[in-house]
Amino acid sequence: MPPHHARGGIPDDARLDAVTAFGGKATGVIVLADGTTLWGQGLGATGDAVGEVCFNTSMTGYQEILTDPSYAGQIITFTFPHVGNVGTNFEDLESTGNAARGLILRSAITEPSSWRAASHLDAWLTRRGLVGIAGIDTRRLTRLIRAQGAPNGIVAHAPDGKFDLEALKAKAAAFPGLEGLDLAKEVFCRQSYSWDESLWSLGKGYGRQTAPQFHIVAVDYGVKRNILRCLAAAGARVTVVPGDMPADDILRLKPDGVFLSNGPGDPAATGTYAVPTIRALIDTGKPVFGICLGHQMLALALGAKTKKMHQGHRGANHPVKDLTTGKVEITSQNHGFVVMPETLPNNAEETHVSLFDGTNEGLRMLDRPVFSVQYHPEASPGPEDSHYLFDRFIDLVKAHA
Repeated sequence: MPPHHARGGIPDDARLDAVTAFGGKATGVIVLADGTTLWGQGLGATGDAVGEVCFNTSMTGYQEILTDPSYAGQIITFTFPHVGNVGTNFEDLESTGNAARGLILRSAITEPSSWRAASHLDAWLTRRGLVGIAGIDTRRLTRLIRAQGAPNGIVAHAPDGKFDLEALKAKAAAFPGLEGLDLAKEVFCRQSYSWDESLWSLGKGYGRQTAPQFHIVAVDYGVKRNILRCLAAAGARVTVVPGDMPADDILRLKPDGVFLSNGPGDPAATGTYAVPTIRALIDTGKPVFGICLGHQMLALALGAKTKKMHQGHRGANHPVKDLTTGKVEITSQNHGFVVMPETLPNNAEETHVSLFDGTNEGLRMLDRPVFSVQYHPEASPGPEDSHYLFDRFIDLVKAHA
């Protein structure tokens, strides 16, 4: 019996193919909000997870990606087929809690072959309660997302292969989507803490910043650990504070500069409490540096606007042009919203653009020591072309000390 087909050319019922591929039983299923149904082999934890289905084109760094708080509320489709070959370890974590809600793979998880591996990816997923599925035609799913935008969906894993499809479809349809959703409050820290861990090196692991020159307060909207390591490596004593901390409390810490972190969700929603704080920090004249969600909310604080992207940028191979130098950087990215550069005020300018689609990738103020980028210069995973931005921030701090 040939499978039925749904919108976008994806089979609605590929259970027969899954049965053949996985030895008699499909133990995993994806149900999109429009009813599109994809069968495969469940992996990781049992149960189900609902969210926005996106794709990431990175060839490495799946553990860092799955623990990146910017992926809160999302189910990640990995376009690279061989996932699991480096296993998992205790060092490549970008947060302590779960970030992504689930994952979708083309092939079954490969056996780990790295000397750094401490456990198999499947066992790691199970311990962390992450639900996944393998055996999906990820190329076809990615093409659907590219054509129609990131859909809401649900991924489920049941070892007995029994699923209530109508209930799963209802859950997927009920998910509100990321637009208008403040997810930063679900992932930022609840108490302030100090950070002195610096970058990793072969044979030594992570270093420590023992002689910091300046004090940086990092406002946590879902910060990645490697961003904090880059700040420490650049010479900073770092204090991390919750994303909803008022400006007066931040300034009582006597920072030499303020960092606005990455994070998930709609910047306009998080901006209801973050934007007034950012405006007050800008007015002090202190250097401010923002990344990702921090970049977007900085733009909102300046009076600009943001919008939801059709499919977003997620991967470690995105070319970005620095308009101030003419140089091109290969960057790591993860964002589904974007700043509209035409809405920037006269005292701010666009500094970086994507060479994929021309969207905004950076800005700076002309009358304040304030700048930000949309991409992830800490590159975990990804290229290190943009590490200089942390030194640029510290140079601003030195100039205004």
